[in-house]
Parts: sequence; C-alpha cells; structure tokens
Amino acid sequence: MNKYDLVIIGAGPAGYAAAMRAVDFKKKTLLIERNRLGGAGITNGALSSKTWWELSRETASFRKSLNRYNIHAPQVAYADVQGEVRRAVNERKAMLEEHIHQLQRSRNDQLLDLKYGQAKLLTPNRIEILAGAQKEIVETDYVILATGSRPRYLPELPIDEKVVMTSEGIENMLDFPESMVIVGAGVIGCEYATIFSGFAKTKVNLIDKGDRILPFEDEDVVRIIERNMENNGVLIHRNSRLIRMEIKNGRVEYELEYNDHSREVFHVEKALVSVGRVPNIENLWEDAVGINITKRGIEDNDTQTNVPNIYAVGDLTADISLVNVGELEGRYAVEKIFGKPERRLVYENISTIMFLSPEVAGVGLNEIQAREKGLDYKVVTLDYSTIPRAVAKRNTQGFIKLLVTNDADMKILGMKVIGLHASSAIQAVALLISMDKGIAELAECVHPHPSITEGIQECVRMLLGKSLFKPDALTGRITCRVCQNGLYENIVF
Repeated sequence: MNKYDLVIIGAGPAGYAAAMRAVDFKKKTLLIERNRLGGAGITNGALSSKTWWELSRETASFRKSLNRYNIHAPQVAYADVQGEVRRAVNERKAMLEEHIHQLQRSRNDQLLDLKYGQAKLLTPNRIEILAGAQKEIVETDYVILATGSRPRYLPELPIDEKVVMTSEGIENMLDFPESMVIVGAGVIGCEYATIFSGFAKTKVNLIDKGDRILPFEDEDVVRIIERNMENNGVLIHRNSRLIRMEIKNGRVEYELEYNDHSREVFHVEKALVSVGRVPNIENLWEDAVGINITKRGIEDNDTQTNVPNIYAVGDLTADISLVNVGELEGRYAVEKIFGKPERRLVYENISTIMFLSPEVAGVGLNEIQAREKGLDYKVVTLDYSTIPRAVAKRNTQGFIKLLVTNDADMKILGMKVIGLHASSAIQAVALLISMDKGIAELAECVHPHPSITEGIQECVRMLLGKSLFKPDALTGRITCRVCQNGLYENIVF
C-alpha cells in the first residue's frame, strides 16, 4: 500500500495549486482527479465562458467598427466560435498535463503522483480510488478536499441539458439559438446574457425577481450594464417570478408572475438555468469519517475541517467561489499543514471581475456594503470621458469609483472600475488594501500615458484636494462626496 504525506482529491484550480505548493515543501503528494485535469474552472467554467465572452466582445466591436464605415458585417458561424473555445480549453488542459509530466521527468525525488479515478475517504488516513474495475487503497498523513462544484438544479424545472440547460449543457449546443431565456440575474446569468446578445444572433430574455439585475452591486454600475443589455436587445423581466417552465415540441414555454400578480406566457428556443452552484461532496467520505457540513458546504476553520488532518478548499466551503480564491486557499492549506503562514487567510483584498458590457472589476467594499457595515466614507467617481486612453480608444463609457475612510488617514475601503481595461486597473489598490494603507502612496505614482490607471491617480488627487480636474467645474463627470450617517454631502475644496 502506497503511503503519502498528502493526498489531494480534485485537480481543479484549488487542488492543482495545492499540489504545486506541496512540491515546494518536498512532500510526497498524490493528486487524484475523477474526470478532467483543471476541473470546471477550465472545461465548462471560467476559461470556457470567458473565451466565449472575448469572442462575443470582439464580434460586437468588429460589427460596430464596420457600421462606422457603412460596411455590412459578415455572418458568425457557431461552429467556428465553438471550435475556438474548445481549442482554448484543450490548450490549457494540455499545458497542465505537460507541466506535471515534465515535473515528474525532470526531478529525481518523485514527489508528485497523478491518478485518475473516484476517490473516497474510508478513514481520515485511508483513501480508496476506483478507476473502472480497478480499486486501489492508499494511506496519507493529510488530506485536502478540492472536488469543486456543479450547477444547481431546480427540481421544478425540466433540465435535460439539451433544451433547458445549465452551464454544463450549453457548451454542447450545435448552433446559436434564435431565442433564449436565462433564469437567474446574478453574475453568471448576466455574463451569458452579454455573451449571446453580443453575437447578435440570439434574442435573450433575462428573468429578474427584483427591480434590477445584480442587486449586490451599486446602482450606478447596474445602470450602465442594464442599458447596454437592453440596447443589445435583451428583455429583462423585472419584478417577476418563474411559476412554470415546460418543454413543448422541442422548445421552451415559460410563465411569469409579476409583483402586481399579473401573468404572462413566453416561448423561446432554449433556456439556461443559472441559479448558483452546489459543492461536490456526495460519496466523498464514509459516515464514520465525521466531517461536518452545513447548508453551504463543508464547515471549515481557516481551511481546516473538524477532522484535524483533513482540509477543504475552493467551492467546497462557504467562502467566495472564484478560481483565484480557490488557488489561494489551496496554497494556504498546504502552508498551514507543512509550514507556518505569515498571516491568516483574508478575503478583503480579493480582486473580482464580471465579464459584462463593459467589464466590471472591483476590490474591497462597494457603497452598498459600506453602508450595510454602518461606515462613514468618502467616495470619488471619475467618468471615463476624462481619461485620455479611453478617449483615444473611442470608448468612454464607464467610470472609476474609489472609497476611502472618512478621516485624515483616508485608508482605502474599496474600488470599482467599469469600462475599458477595468481588470488591469485595480491591482495597486488591492495591494494597498491588504497593507491597510491610505491613498498617499498612490498620489505621486508616475503612470504611463495614456493609460486607464491615470484615472485612479486623478481620483486620489481629488480626495487630497489637488486634482487636475475640479468637480464643480465638470459637473456630471466627476463627483466627490462624503457619506456620513447614511447621508451624502458634496465635498467642497
């Protein structure tokens, strides 16, 4: 029976990152994967959907450029787009596999093993691996569970992954549907609405139980996203509740009830259900192992479960379900097992991005969260029309919003960027949040010109009272306010 220092179950982003960190500690490690290396983060999750988004964005941009010169845009072939997405997925999986194989060949220590099969904890230290008809049992000192998640199914919906689909079935469509309804107006639902409307081949309906999509985002962010969706032909069913969905003659019939109790029936070709994800914990351990679970996943304390030698990372826990968070937790768990982390795992400086139109990136708190915490803060908002790079790109839709504490230190609480190059503009701020620093460090940085990050510097200078543009002279493009006791007041310099 093989004996390991560490066994990692699941080779998605969190498990793969944990394995590589264990190699750094020179520990004999086994990485077990049930299906595909890279997990849902590659095959039918982050990489695949974001490749779809990039191709959709390029198509929409190309169409806009041709319209500027009165040139008719060529037709987009679904098979070509789907083929490009699959090539991207296969390229990433091949790279991960090659990395492991080359690592095994180039080192004499033989520290890392990779096995494919269904893993199950028989005891806290003994694991069974089923690969077809073959069964193997290994022993280990420590275990990291990183089996990821899958789309949530609603039992009242006829999900067959052909007509009514989740993100797992949508990858296997044969052509752009002429119409589609998306159930769920969260991040993933809105991303898919952006993708399919961007190709201009599908009439998209989006069901939203509230009066606006993305209810966790500030209203000024949502306003731009909703406007762009609707300009692309998306019908947002606001204040609606799905009360019935059926497959009839290979198409979808669904019925909505609105807040005023009126009802309406719609017919579309396809439906996409995007109502969250659930952790993959079924048959992962024998009952006697005794791992505690909650409604949201495995109960953990700083990645460690109630069983001392077993850790859980990524989508299995109730923390943020993001690839970068899963990788962070995977590395951290290994450091906690075999070393001593420099500090406890924190999530306040996690950078996020929503692939919408335009893209939205953020770090730290937004205004909704700051108010919920009862914080007093200063906030400055700078429109993209004041940033030379955005002007040069002929795309000035968007803004930068920076929140700081309402005191002399002006420590950064959070930042949101919506618009061109949003994701590349937030890293310096994420670093300052993790360091619990104020804004002075950003004020005198020399940014490349022209660049979107110059807008961040202008926000900082505005809070310090030495900006190039003055809010009272560019009303509507620049605002600088203080929120105290839930009430706003413009800052006068």
